[in-house]
Amino acid sequence: MKNNLTNGTKLILLHPYIQKQGSSNRLWLLAFISFLTLAFLVTLIYTRESITTTTSTVAAAVAAASPPLSSAVARALVHYASNSNSTDKMSHTDIKQISDALRQCSHPCNFLVFGLTHETLLWKALNHNGRTVFIDENRYYAAYIEEKYPEIEAYDVQYATKLSEMPELIAAVKEQVRNECRPVQNLLFSECKLGLNDLPNQLYEVDWDVILVDGPRGYWPEAPGRMAAIFTAAVLARSKKGGNPKTHVFVHDFNMKVDRITSDEFLCRENLVKSKDMMGHFVLERMDSNAAQFCRSSHTPPSSSS
Repeated sequence: MKNNLTNGTKLILLHPYIQKQGSSNRLWLLAFISFLTLAFLVTLIYTRESITTTTSTVAAAVAAASPPLSSAVARALVHYASNSNSTDKMSHTDIKQISDALRQCSHPCNFLVFGLTHETLLWKALNHNGRTVFIDENRYYAAYIEEKYPEIEAYDVQYATKLSEMPELIAAVKEQVRNECRPVQNLLFSECKLGLNDLPNQLYEVDWDVILVDGPRGYWPEAPGRMAAIFTAAVLARSKKGGNPKTHVFVHDFNMKVDRITSDEFLCRENLVKSKDMMGHFVLERMDSNAAQFCRSSHTPPSSSS
């Protein structure tokens, strides 16, 4: 009985070659799947970059192909804006200076405006096919303007300055001119007391061609004043990475003592090309990242007053 059971037992041996072949097939399959995954990722990344590049190219081509605003239309807009019944309007001479700069700007033109004013719609219209961005101290008014005029791009900013503190603020900038208050920097990462670092991140990357400082308010000691706006305009103009190396900076109410002193300190007298009526017109050039001062000559700010 035992012998019969023993004789009926079958022994099955697996040849080592069969095991090795199965393992090898799995490795090839894993390698093939990895290759397909890598190829898919490379294709996806390339496609996204291609789409982004194509979109940017098309947008630039459309802007370039679209005709600029005619001189007749520009003159009409300036005429009617300067002859309105508003008591807060700019004069014809002041408006024309900005209009001329926008017409000479290469398209598409990047125009940054501090202050939502009577001329807001005019600036948007004059910068035909360009990008016009408005910065205002009143978040509710900025939201109201965007809701009423969807074509307007406006953002609010909180100013931490006071008009009465102008001498101390300018002195603080001078102390930190090689550090936090450098003339060439990305203000998004700055702790300079006069630098606006809470604007939308993308605005710090734009090469601004024209900047207008017509806000915030600055007619009494506790008002924020325009020191921070003027300083920020000076840094943005000098920190351009591309485009035209020159930036036109306009300061409205240039007849106000604080605005004139702050402009002298950061926009610099050697860059003042025209001062007429209530407008100061400066042309600033891009500076080297190692620049350690704003102007070729320094000024000692007198006590503030309106």
